[in-house]
This record gives sequence, C-alpha cells and structure tokens, in this order.
Amino acid sequence: MLTTGIITDIGIDYKTRKSKISLLLDTKEIGIVEQLKNENKLNVEIKKWRKKRSLDSNAYCWGLCDAIAKKLTVPDAVITKEDVYRDAILHIGTFETMILPEKALERWTRIWNSQGIGFLVEEVSRKDKCVKVNCYYGSSTYDSKEMWLLIQLLIDEAKKQGIETKPKEELESMMKEWEKNVSKRFKQ
Repeated sequence: MLTTGIITDIGIDYKTRKSKISLLLDTKEIGIVEQLKNENKLNVEIKKWRKKRSLDSNAYCWGLCDAIAKKLTVPDAVITKEDVYRDAILHIGTFETMILPEKALERWTRIWNSQGIGFLVEEVSRKDKCVKVNCYYGSSTYDSKEMWLLIQLLIDEAKKQGIETKPKEELESMMKEWEKNVSKRFKQ
C-alpha cells in the first residue's frame, strides 16, 4: 500500500520504550489497512511528501532529447535521444559516491543500470583493488527543482544547436509553477 497522509500523534510505548505514531491516511481503503493490521511485522517507510514533477516536464525533456539527437546525428554516427538524456544526467544529475571491490563492479553496474535509462555508474578512480564510482539517479526520481535543472541544461544545448525551444514566457511560467511547488515544500 502506498499513500500519503499526516502524523496525528506521537508517543512512546512504555512497555517496550519504542516510538508510537498515529497516522491519518489519504485513503478510504480500510480493507487493505485491516489486512495489514493482522501481520506480525511490516516494512514501514515514512518520509516528507514532495510534489512530483509534472508529466509535461517529462514530455518536454524527452522532446528536447529527441530534437538534439536528430540534430547531432550524422551518417557515420547515430546519436539517440537516450544518448542525449544520459549525457545530460551525467552533467547535471544527482549521484551517490560509492567504493566497491573491483570484482563487484560489473555486477553492481548491471544491477544499478537495470533501474532505468538514467541510472548510470561512472568510474572515478581505482586503488588497492577497489573502485570509486558515482551512481547517478535517473530523472524518474527527480523532484521539480532537479527536473528544472535537467530541462534547463537541455534547453541550453538545444539553443546551441539552433533548435527552437518553448517561448520564453511559457518556460518562465513553467519555472514559476515549479518554484512555487518547491517553495511550498520547504515551508511545510
């Protein structure tokens, strides 16, 4: 079950000294909650709610990637929209730095890459049979602010290639909407 909600009460179980919380969930599916109530143990993840980026921003991102790829493709070298997208992720993307044993690098890379097109592993250095890597997250994990940075990078590249982008007013309107959503999130 995945839903949103708010914490309505926080306390301590005096018997076990563990935290107790009460939640008000944004769902009317009481049957699912009743089924979970009878489970011995549950996986629980509670994190701050963030407004997801819009589907319009995702469509615009891929449209820019496609236009850039078509402009850069020459007879001897085909560039795909996925190539453009991955390059943008490497330039602007969010990543985690990890140190892995050399023997685990190939398997880890395969597992990380399998999460999506933008999930990339970039080798940084090697030392003492270990590899330092940056593991980039795909834009499917991005919030509105991160998505705006990615789109802005693609807009800049499109302009360099002489590709028409959305009118300045429309981009500014999109940006104001994203900024409003981001600032609301930080005020909560």
